[in-house]
Amino acid sequence: MSQFAELKETIKDLKEMLVLELLKGKKGFPVTTRKKRADKESVFTLEDSSLNFETFEELKEAVLKCKRCRLALGRTNVVFGSGDTKSKVVFVGEGPGRDEDIQGFPFVGKAGQLLTKIIEAMGFSRSDVYICNVIKCRPPENRNPQDDEIKTCKPYLLNQLSLIKPFVIVALGTFAAQTLLNTDEKITALRGKFWNFNGVPIMPTYHPAYLLRNANMKKEVWEDMKKVMKLLNNLDGLTKNN
Repeated sequence: MSQFAELKETIKDLKEMLVLELLKGKKGFPVTTRKKRADKESVFTLEDSSLNFETFEELKEAVLKCKRCRLALGRTNVVFGSGDTKSKVVFVGEGPGRDEDIQGFPFVGKAGQLLTKIIEAMGFSRSDVYICNVIKCRPPENRNPQDDEIKTCKPYLLNQLSLIKPFVIVALGTFAAQTLLNTDEKITALRGKFWNFNGVPIMPTYHPAYLLRNANMKKEVWEDMKKVMKLLNNLDGLTKNN
C-alpha cells in the first residue's frame, strides 16, 4: 500500500472513530475500547478459524457447498446474501423462508417487500446495502433456528461482516440481535438503541415479518431507522468536511 493510500485509510479510520466517540456515554451504547479499523480483519471474532475465507468468492463457494448441519438435508437453495459487499450498512435477518429457499436470495417474500420499502424510505436501494441472515438454509416449516444450527452457521455470518466492514449493522428481530450481541435479551429490550459489536454500532429492531402481523409497530421501526440514518449522515458530514 502506498503512503498516500495509508494516509487516506488512517484519516477514514479517525473519522469513524470520532463518530463512535460522540456516541460514548449515550444510553444504550456501552462502548468498550475500539479496535483499530486499520486491523479490520480482526474486528469480528471468527469462532472457527478454518472457516475464515479471505474473499467473498471463496466464502460463498464454501457456504453453497456446506453440509455442516441438518438444515442442508432439506434445503432447495442456500441463501448466502445479496447487495453491495462494500456497503456501509448491513441488514441481518434470522433465516430464509419458503420464497427465499426457492429463489436463493434473502428477503424476497412479503417480509422482504416490506424491508425493501424501509430501505428505500431511508434513501437507499437494495443494491446499495447488504442483506443476509444468521442461518443460510431454511428450517423445516419455517420453525425457529435451533441453538446448534446458529452456532454452526455463525462463523459464516461473521466472515461476511469481516469482509464487508460495515459502519453500522441493523439486526432484524430477536435471533439476529441475540446472535450478534451474545445475549438472551428480547428484541423489545434491545431495539431503539445502538449497541457495541466490537466497535461497530448495531441497531436492533423488529423483523419485517413481525410488522406484517403488527402494523402498529412500524412507527417504532422507522424511529430506529432514523437513528441509523443520522449516524450515517454524521459520517458523511465528516467525510465532506475533510
